[in-house]
Amino acid sequence: MVAVIEVENIVDEKDVAELAAKLVASFPPSKTKPVDFLGAQFDAGLAWVHFPVGYGGLGASPKHQKIVNEVIAASSGPSSYMRNPIGYGMCAPTIAQWGTPDQIQRYLRPLFTGEEIWCQLFSEPGSGSDFAGLSAKGVLDGEEWIVNGQKVWTTLAHLSRFGLLVVRTDPQAVKHAGLTALIVDMQAPGVEVRPLRQMTGEAEFNEVYFTDTRIPLKDTLGGAGDGWRVSLTTLMNERVAIGGAIPKKATGPIREAIKIWQSLPKSERSSATQDELMKLWIKAEVLRLTNIRAGQNRRMGTPGPEGSIGKVASAELNKDTYEFCVDLLGANGMLYGSYEMVRPETAMSFDSVPKAFLRSRANSIEGGTTEVMKNILGERILGLPGDVRVDRDKPWHEVP
Repeated sequence: MVAVIEVENIVDEKDVAELAAKLVASFPPSKTKPVDFLGAQFDAGLAWVHFPVGYGGLGASPKHQKIVNEVIAASSGPSSYMRNPIGYGMCAPTIAQWGTPDQIQRYLRPLFTGEEIWCQLFSEPGSGSDFAGLSAKGVLDGEEWIVNGQKVWTTLAHLSRFGLLVVRTDPQAVKHAGLTALIVDMQAPGVEVRPLRQMTGEAEFNEVYFTDTRIPLKDTLGGAGDGWRVSLTTLMNERVAIGGAIPKKATGPIREAIKIWQSLPKSERSSATQDELMKLWIKAEVLRLTNIRAGQNRRMGTPGPEGSIGKVASAELNKDTYEFCVDLLGANGMLYGSYEMVRPETAMSFDSVPKAFLRSRANSIEGGTTEVMKNILGERILGLPGDVRVDRDKPWHEVP
């Protein structure tokens, strides 16, 4: 077992770097099962260094996490995010902020190791952008919530052991006030997961039905009626996870565009397409630098509206870049191996340019539409007046 440095000794990057080096030396990734390596990483306090000791952290500055990630990546170590993207990027920060000590102790470690995959159960057929208008119902019956309703567009629900679920528990309250967040066992009686096939042929998304599903009262996250505030923590981290990644220079979609460009005969490299490639490269670099700056701001507190900036920019850049790639490929850009129904093991797997082109079209919808993100930026950053909301002060059951 790797010794955990005491919190008071974590004063600079050197301490964290030394601990990360001990981790990879004691558990060489090439000789250690991913689940065992990630378990050791959690126990060493290197899962989320800013979390408390014993909860996968060191109580250190969050800026030191980058050092840990770089050391592990350099040794080809496993990534918790790649094994459990929704759990790592969205559910874990929410559990850490709102969970009881027992909940944190129970859920964070197997979430980080990928032994228990998580999903997020927010959107419904009638409440996507207007998330607070959701209608899935939770009724308290003694020491249990009885849940009925439907959720939709749930990424990797077919693989998930647990889900972060928001339901309406007080229809007499205004819509934002009557929500409660629950941790649901996805294998509980009354939970049904159905695939939603995408235009890529895959079905990473799902619709989930709850029929008299019983959830213990102890699995409430936050308190009854705190669901809106709990969900904001999740949503802010979701937008950071989707749009706030900080890749190395000239990696990701723009790297694919450069590779295709370089593979073309010189006679097919027109000045117009070269100009378009340079514009995309500049946009990718601006986004990367913007995300670095936003990341520095986040380390001073919690994620805020800056996550919406990266979300909007990355969605549009992904779509534009893969559209450019398809154009460069010409007729070959229309070749699409197989359209067999597939239940993927990961989210957003881009193993071909045509597939990436099709999948990227959803980037401006999932995790909050571009239109909603622009509203957030307009209201919270620019100070513009918000949309007229006639249902703001009405009890949910009176909203048409």
